[in-house]
Amino acid sequence: MLTHLTINNYVLIEELDIDLQPGFSVMTGETGAGKSIILGALGLLMGQRADSASIMPGAAKCTVEGIFGIEGYGMQTLFEENGLDYEPAECILRREVTAAGKSRAFVNDSPVSVATLRQIALRLLDIHSQHSNLLLENPTFQLGILDTVAAHLDLLHQYRDCYARLTQARRQLRQAEEDLAKRQGDEDYLRFQLDQLDEFSPQPGEDEELHQQQSALSHAEEIKMTLSAISELFEGDDDRAGVTDSLRHACQQMQQIARVYPAIEDYLERLESVSIEVRDIADDLNSQAEDVEYNPQRLQQVTERLDKLYALEQKHHVNSAEELISIADDIRSQLDSLTDSADNIQALQQQIAVETEQATKLAEKLSVGRLKAARQVEKLVGEALKAMDMPAARFSASVTKSDELLPMGTDLVTFLFSANKSMEPRPLADVASGGEMSRVMLALKALTSRQMHLPTIIFDEIDTGVSGKVASSMAQIMQQMCSSGGQVFAITHLPQIAAKGRTHYFVYKEEEAGRTLTHIRKLDQEQRITELAHMLSGSTVTEAARENARQLLREE
Repeated sequence: MLTHLTINNYVLIEELDIDLQPGFSVMTGETGAGKSIILGALGLLMGQRADSASIMPGAAKCTVEGIFGIEGYGMQTLFEENGLDYEPAECILRREVTAAGKSRAFVNDSPVSVATLRQIALRLLDIHSQHSNLLLENPTFQLGILDTVAAHLDLLHQYRDCYARLTQARRQLRQAEEDLAKRQGDEDYLRFQLDQLDEFSPQPGEDEELHQQQSALSHAEEIKMTLSAISELFEGDDDRAGVTDSLRHACQQMQQIARVYPAIEDYLERLESVSIEVRDIADDLNSQAEDVEYNPQRLQQVTERLDKLYALEQKHHVNSAEELISIADDIRSQLDSLTDSADNIQALQQQIAVETEQATKLAEKLSVGRLKAARQVEKLVGEALKAMDMPAARFSASVTKSDELLPMGTDLVTFLFSANKSMEPRPLADVASGGEMSRVMLALKALTSRQMHLPTIIFDEIDTGVSGKVASSMAQIMQQMCSSGGQVFAITHLPQIAAKGRTHYFVYKEEEAGRTLTHIRKLDQEQRITELAHMLSGSTVTEAARENARQLLREE
């Protein structure tokens, strides 16, 4: 429970430092005194959005710190999961907001994210504001009430995890089917392209090779004549010696004088080497000349092959046979992926079938628990409404089935209400007045707080629309909520509720050095009598009002 609260430089609160007591406490004060400011500061501890405009003018930062006793609330695992020290006797939550709008959060003086702070704070504190009654119009909230009373939150988490997997698989299946349909529309064209490429079967480097062949075949006669002429130069004819004979003759003459002129030996070796190379060239050229022949049929084949290659390259906007090979591989991969996509779709369909079956079983278990909880809620809320001066009120929780799986199962819940016997129960949000909504919400909060083991609950003017005996009955219910060690605060304008508090805190404003500041103090017995008398009679406190206040306190 919340044992101590410190607020510095938040809106009109320059410094607030107060110990808070267990049990049922009340907080009163004039309208505008600053009760909502204190709630706003507590909202920061619960991870609500930080606003630099809430910082007191001239201050560098505002700080809100709450000290909680958390022993017996099963929070050790939560602390361990977040790497935090677990101190059951004293858990310190702190939030700081700078004038620049930067926010920092701490748990037991360890820096944490705001999300972690919120996760822990929601296990420690529940603030029921004046607008929370609107939740009664929300079917999800109504369903949550039944789940809390049914105490099957682990089962609900299992269902939601299963439903999330199912939803994801359905989304993936839709995408896979759309992709497959699109690609299947292109399948015939892709297969035509691949067949065309496979039939042609381009080879690496084929462009250059075919081009060279075409050039050689186109000039075969010219090449053969030129090679023959060169061969005659090397070999000679009847009228003249060829180059090879001349080189051989020169080598022979050098050999004759080498015995007497050694200086020529180096030239002889070089000339013999040239002679050998020239003979080799001559032999190769003769072979080339013999191989070259004019072949119109082969030229036509090469030209047609080259034309087809150029046509394919132009069609696919590439410049080489290697790129055509790459395109064929890519098309082949796309066609293979059609098979893979079909296999993936089949796997997703199987997964959906499995997850649907599992989710359906979990939803059925949830339904059993909710139906049982609905009867329990009807009984206990009905009893609470009778205790709050609504003896003829009827409250029921209608649970119907959806034909499809929903994020929370297959159940649809509607709270039905009738304030008198002459009217059949109808949806609560349609027929209940503000005061009736307040009493129903209090009854539900009393019921669920026991199930959730919330250490601290704050009611902000839950008494809206009620007065007198009803207010006293509502206060008794809030007292009962503390019977097992809980802590309840009620911010109220009704003396009947204020008198029931075990502890009474008074919020007020004062002018100090030209500034308006909000303060809070714990009232002693005489101060309580004065405050209750003021609430009973207005600005002028009469002795009769003081006696009425004493009577209210004695009734408590």
